[in-house]
Amino acid sequence: MTLPALATLCLSVFAAVLVATGLVVRILERRAILDQPNERSSHTIATPRGAGWSIIPILLAGWLAAANALGALSAPVWWICALAVALGAISWLDDLRGLSPVIRLLGQAIAVAVALVAAAPSAPYFGGLLPGALDPIAAALLWIWYINLFNFMDGIDGITGIETACTGLGVALVAIVSGMAGTETAFGLVAACAAIAFLWWNWHPAKIFLGDIGSVPLGFLLGWLLLDMAAQGQWAAALILPAYYLADATVTLFRRAMRGEKVWRPHREHYYQQAVQKGASHARVSLCILAANLVLIALAVLAALGWIWPALAGMLAVVAGLLIFLRGGAGAVP
Repeated sequence: MTLPALATLCLSVFAAVLVATGLVVRILERRAILDQPNERSSHTIATPRGAGWSIIPILLAGWLAAANALGALSAPVWWICALAVALGAISWLDDLRGLSPVIRLLGQAIAVAVALVAAAPSAPYFGGLLPGALDPIAAALLWIWYINLFNFMDGIDGITGIETACTGLGVALVAIVSGMAGTETAFGLVAACAAIAFLWWNWHPAKIFLGDIGSVPLGFLLGWLLLDMAAQGQWAAALILPAYYLADATVTLFRRAMRGEKVWRPHREHYYQQAVQKGASHARVSLCILAANLVLIALAVLAALGWIWPALAGMLAVVAGLLIFLRGGAGAVP
């Protein structure tokens, strides 16, 4: 795939998401499909929910077009796209009616299991550190957790758009410097462009939210990209890119579990939510996360170039510093 063709595809995805999301906003408003604020919300105005209707189909179309242009339109790619659509359908029912955690988790587990069989890489995910069947089992558990934490973390304006854009850009840069196949570069850039277009509508004050129909398939797709990178030897970069989301969600879940709380219920205890509660605006918090993610992208590239342990040390410092800063209110003036 030539550079002009890739640039044209990325611009087309950006423009399509930008226009389509505006249309989705109007449809959801007319149908009164709104996210009503409550005591656990970080927003105060009823806002349309369901931007996944525009983002996911266009992102998948971009991936299929890129794979076709690169001669890589294989069965695994089709399976991943089909499973993302299936998760989107289940998640839309959850948005409309509210499904039980068991049904949601079962659907995700089935999708991940099918994906690990239908799109299995030629090498183990963890570089042979785990014997036999433990390797895909560990990959499945991490993937399911990543899907859920991606959904959990979608709680303020701009945050998931920034995370998606940074993850996609990071995957593309790591793929370039490490010499991976062109599909990873194209898929990462397409995801980043779709997310940036969504930010036009989701930046504070948001005119629309992703909804589970957006966040769950996005977590599934990005999780697949990260696991694919790990299977190609870039396990450190695959860990570094989502490090903030992993840390915030995991630490928060662990603290709630230790207190005996029902961890699947909505709450306002994530570090980014604590910053908002202490007076920081959604935009300020999201920009802080963007700044940290840009450093994580640089560290992931450093790891891909062979500087693994310095990059991992830098990751720990960046993530710990960000969590402390957010918990303190992200520098907001009382």
